[in-house]
Amino acid sequence: MISPLANVSPKAKLGKNVTVEAYATIYDDVEIGDNTHIHPQAIIYPDTTIGSNCQIFPGALIGIVSQDLKYKGEKAKTLIGNNTVIREYVTVHKGTADRMITSIGNNCLIMAQAHIAHDCIIGNNVIIANSVGLSGHITIEDFAIIEGMCGAQQFITIGAHSFIAGFSQIRKSVPPFVRAAREPMQFIGVNTVGLSRRGYDKEAIKQIEDIYRIIFVRGHNMANALELVENEIPDTPIRKQILDFIRAQEDGIIKGI
Repeated sequence: MISPLANVSPKAKLGKNVTVEAYATIYDDVEIGDNTHIHPQAIIYPDTTIGSNCQIFPGALIGIVSQDLKYKGEKAKTLIGNNTVIREYVTVHKGTADRMITSIGNNCLIMAQAHIAHDCIIGNNVIIANSVGLSGHITIEDFAIIEGMCGAQQFITIGAHSFIAGFSQIRKSVPPFVRAAREPMQFIGVNTVGLSRRGYDKEAIKQIEDIYRIIFVRGHNMANALELVENEIPDTPIRKQILDFIRAQEDGIIKGI
């Protein structure tokens, strides 16, 4: 159903059973998948693709031109996956020449008044709570949770299955599977509750705990800690995931306890 009071471009492509409520605006070169609901006064800007079974709540701005002063009008895109909910007054800015896309994956929940800046890449099953601010060029991996009122510095990566406490200032990358909090932000433990809920068994969780005990608790410098992990911890996909993540972060990661 498309309200007669909605403003929908004839150049937009809408799937089956799409609802567009009064005073919503959908610009040229927008694609919206089946069964997606665009609530009143939401605005979907050009070069945006939204998947199926999504909810875009009132006042959300999706695909608007970024605030990056280096943006020169390049035809970058915005991509929202399937089954994703974007709540009231969220802003999602389109990409720039860096990545040419801002993307949010499948099954995500972006709560009210959050800001997703240009060239952010957000994975699947991510939860970003109220009034979180993500600067440009940030990567958030699958199943990460960021509690409300957090701010994240540009170019960092937040690892899979990590949990960031509310009101945190995220200035360094956060490795996978951890809980992070305090100011300045630091490791406060492994996200055991979240991992258990997602099917990780006790053996896998223990290995994660053993790895991060070496990295964050024993007081080694990072180079020595990573070498010790390789020497003391069995070679598994989990070990590889953690070591690869840490070694990829050119600007370092959060501090230990």
